[in-house]
Amino acid sequence: MVSIKDIAKKAGVSISTVSYALNGSPKVTEETTARILAIAKELNYVPNAAARTLKKRETKIIGAFLTNYSGAFYGQLLQGMLETLENNGYELIVCSGKQSHRFLPERMIDGAIILDQTFSSEELLNYADRGHKLVVLDRELDHPNISQVLLDNKAGATLAMDYLIERGHRKIYVVTGPKGSYDSDQRLKAVRQVIERHPHIDYTEIEGDFHKPSGERAAQQIIEKYDQPVAVFCLNDEMAIGMYNFLDKTDYKVGEHIHIIGFDNIEVSRYTRPRLATIEYSKRKWGSIASEHLLKLIAGEPVEPERIYVTLIPGESVQIVDGTVGS
Repeated sequence: MVSIKDIAKKAGVSISTVSYALNGSPKVTEETTARILAIAKELNYVPNAAARTLKKRETKIIGAFLTNYSGAFYGQLLQGMLETLENNGYELIVCSGKQSHRFLPERMIDGAIILDQTFSSEELLNYADRGHKLVVLDRELDHPNISQVLLDNKAGATLAMDYLIERGHRKIYVVTGPKGSYDSDQRLKAVRQVIERHPHIDYTEIEGDFHKPSGERAAQQIIEKYDQPVAVFCLNDEMAIGMYNFLDKTDYKVGEHIHIIGFDNIEVSRYTRPRLATIEYSKRKWGSIASEHLLKLIAGEPVEPERIYVTLIPGESVQIVDGTVGS
């Protein structure tokens, strides 16, 4: 591999002169810079990114760490990150899996946005202690090198439950997310608080995992015990779509027998028939704000934790019922 030493030898100048020229320093005349750049091109010189990183202590690369890439959730979130970072001279890489965690201690990235259960909170705090800048989207951590941008999960879940109860539903199922998921835990906590205020509700929890097949399994479990119209709060839209898929193969109809509300307002939810009621927030804004927080941390600027506002999207998947028993 060609080094700046090889360029210096051919140009008849010092290594430091070559380094100045390649980095556009005014310490080298335009004529000398042009000659060095021409020689570098002739020799097919490729800058050593690792060496440059060690010298400048920056890569201009940010890592977004996700638990996995499946589902329709991540596109707008990552787009929001990408746009903000590009506007500020940074690039984005998307990572998943424990092997990618080494990007932080090896300083292959300047900071990280975390939405990844494979990171323990202890591990993240250890990185922060070493000076790494982090923004978490999936937990609450108190550290000067960590900021958090979280969904207002409790408000969203409360909106969903109140919507079902206000429309007369007294038999309600909740399909949960995976164990250990911050978003699922926060939503479920809010659901249980609502149920405490309405002890007359016939309430059942079904374990899910935020993926369509768990929604299908939940639908099957519900219709096996069906004796009256029921409402179901799926803690994300993916599972709600799974319920639609299963019920479409039966005589049970969404919005008549099984009333469903989701969470996330993913794009496909807008095209379900009947339209899925759900909780909406801007995933693009979430990603953008997370990037803004991280850039402020890197620049040494103060930043305060932030929550992403949520709203209810009504849909024909939830109709008013009178509570009478019947099929």
